[in-house]
Amino acid sequence: MAQLEGGGDDSHKKGPGVKKAKKLSTRVDMTPMVDLGFLLITFFIFTTTMSSPKALNLNMPKDTKKDEELNKAKESGALTIMMGKDNGVYYYEGQLAPDGSNFKQATFATIRDEIINKKKEVIKNHVHDDKCPKIWAENKGDKNSCLDRDFVVVIKPDEDATYKNTVDMLDEMTINNVKRYAMIDITPQELDVVHATEKSIGK
Repeated sequence: MAQLEGGGDDSHKKGPGVKKAKKLSTRVDMTPMVDLGFLLITFFIFTTTMSSPKALNLNMPKDTKKDEELNKAKESGALTIMMGKDNGVYYYEGQLAPDGSNFKQATFATIRDEIINKKKEVIKNHVHDDKCPKIWAENKGDKNSCLDRDFVVVIKPDEDATYKNTVDMLDEMTINNVKRYAMIDITPQELDVVHATEKSIGK
């Protein structure tokens, strides 16, 4: 709070031997402001919602003795998207064929259609099982929440991909409501196919 300081005789007499009155000065006491600052900080800490880390939930298929059925179950809903230099986008469904026959090229303008089509395919081929009631309960009884359970997008940028392209691809996951996706390192086999494709088109 502000207070006035002054001193000297209040007499207005003038003449020899009479002391001149000191002028009053204003001083602001900042002590209450310190208390107010701590109150604001405390209020901010208690009212701010801290962001919690989110983990990727993957629904794994049931165990089977046949490796062919196990791989088929894992690959049925998988879409792998790779990014290279000069805004290059490549993708394949399931597992990459040894000869690269299922390796395809796309652009950032067309990859959204591929994501949508793959998601529709997974939903069309979905069959309810004993795991669906748990998913329905987690989504407030929404019967459609289990339909795309097996749809998984794997994002693999190579060393020539830009941060902008990576962020744009992550945005596509949000735009297309992809619930399960992961970003991992590209394999040497995939990298060889990407480089061969880039070389063939003159990049």
